[in-house]
Amino acid sequence: MSDPAAALASQVRTIERSTGRTVGQWAEVVAAAGLEKHGQIVSFLKTEHGLTHGNANTLAHRIRESSGDGPPSDAELLDAQYRGAKAALRPIYDEVVLVATGLGDDVTVAVKKTGVSLRRKKQFALVEAPSAKRLQLGFNLRGVAPTDRLRAMTGMCTHATDLTDVGDVDDLVAGWLRAAYDGAG
Repeated sequence: MSDPAAALASQVRTIERSTGRTVGQWAEVVAAAGLEKHGQIVSFLKTEHGLTHGNANTLAHRIRESSGDGPPSDAELLDAQYRGAKAALRPIYDEVVLVATGLGDDVTVAVKKTGVSLRRKKQFALVEAPSAKRLQLGFNLRGVAPTDRLRAMTGMCTHATDLTDVGDVDDLVAGWLRAAYDGAG
């Protein structure tokens, strides 16, 4: 499955089917045990109920979400990434996402704690704010030679460029986004 949300929903259905309990019923079991912290819940589900780490972790997230104590929303994560001195970078981020989502209706914007993954069938770009002065836009561009603006990288992205102003999201950057998007489909 290429859609993370669909994969997660499938995993939850499998957990419920294999254990005979819904997430709500698991939440009652966890509440009765007096557990609130994620790590405690995972450990309890593994040791007391024999769940695998992956299933216990997924259930712990779902239980905490249902109690209102779950992970932050995408908006909260973005606000945290672009708070304080990094607030001036938010319009650059917004412009990158506008260009990326304009590439096709199959673009998924996956907000994480320290960055935003732009995905199609797989990740094609990654937006991060490593400092208050610049946004780093990573691309998956196999076989593309580096340039003055496009440096080679290792890890999740093959290349990256730095953006310090909305005007830096120009035709060249849009072209790299397009090429990375095309390669991810």
